[in-house]
Amino acid sequence: MLKKIKHILIPLVLIILILGASGCSIFLPWSPASSPPASSQPSSPSEYTDPDWTFPPGSSEPSLVLPDIAEVVKEVMPSVVSVTTEMVAYDIFNQEYTQSAAGSGVIIDSAGYIITNNHVVQNAKNVQVELSDGRTFPADIVGIDALTDLAVLKTDATDLPYAQLGDSSQLAVGDWVVALGNALGEGISAAEGIISRLNVSVSVMGNTLRDLIQTTSAINPGNSGGPLVNMSGEVVGVTSVKVAEIGVEGMGYAISINSAEPIIKELIHQGYVIRPWLGVSLYTVTPGVAMWNNLSVEEGALVDEVTKGSPAEAAGLEQGDVIIQFQGKKIANADELLQAILDSQIGAKVEITFVRDKSTKTTTAQLQESPPPWD
Repeated sequence: MLKKIKHILIPLVLIILILGASGCSIFLPWSPASSPPASSQPSSPSEYTDPDWTFPPGSSEPSLVLPDIAEVVKEVMPSVVSVTTEMVAYDIFNQEYTQSAAGSGVIIDSAGYIITNNHVVQNAKNVQVELSDGRTFPADIVGIDALTDLAVLKTDATDLPYAQLGDSSQLAVGDWVVALGNALGEGISAAEGIISRLNVSVSVMGNTLRDLIQTTSAINPGNSGGPLVNMSGEVVGVTSVKVAEIGVEGMGYAISINSAEPIIKELIHQGYVIRPWLGVSLYTVTPGVAMWNNLSVEEGALVDEVTKGSPAEAAGLEQGDVIIQFQGKKIANADELLQAILDSQIGAKVEITFVRDKSTKTTTAQLQESPPPWD
């Protein structure tokens, strides 16, 4: 009991001391019985006094009416689906078992194309989608893109209700939005909020998601892949991640629909996204990684694997090399190198500076079109 009281008293004492210090820095001791210093008393009326002053008149415009969120939810909810997946997993004894997971998605046309997150369906062997009216359909994975965390599903059901896509470039901080999805795997629900920030970048498992919309709408496990909609009932984002830390509230993120649309089209057109390709797997070099791998540099992009037949192999890159420059630009981590490659053109010849053991070398690689993921 004494320990608990002690722990309570210490913060209280600190708070009192801090408040006392703050007070001393702002206010001087003053006794009600004593007169203030003469310098603080005006010697004559201020030139800014105005006996005719009144409060400015209020606005003649009628008060704004809050948005009708119920109508937005009613319009969009039929197009939102719960996504249930089954995948093969292994326990600590390497025994195979089936693992289930839940996410969300939104139907984008009457033919049955559904957008969701890559992390919802990645490695799934079986996918089912359930509409808000209880109908359930099997779904196939049309294409996935880990870089943007987007995926497209297709069900053979026809005449399905679908959502309209909006224009995320028209969003402003403070706009009302609603996130819909299969929160906690308990069925489709809605959560209102506002836009907190735009064009946000967030690092997730070593991959940086860009052009995200930050929202105060509650984002919970199972919401992933569901739509973020504006007050016109249009999809302006695809819910993706949230910050889940003690003391953090209302920091959920959605992929902006304007950046998602070209990815969705490519996934439907050919099943994958074509980008400039070097053909390496990378790790970010940190002081810890450098010490563990006995590297001579403490930052850069560590080559973990070189794909056979890739531009990287043709350029002579090897596992264990640390790329420190790309086209003359310093590379401090794996994400910077990836972004530099993506900013290049397919077929471009690029100069790469790397460290092997303790020697700094330079080579040239010709970027190719990224191969299909099934090759």
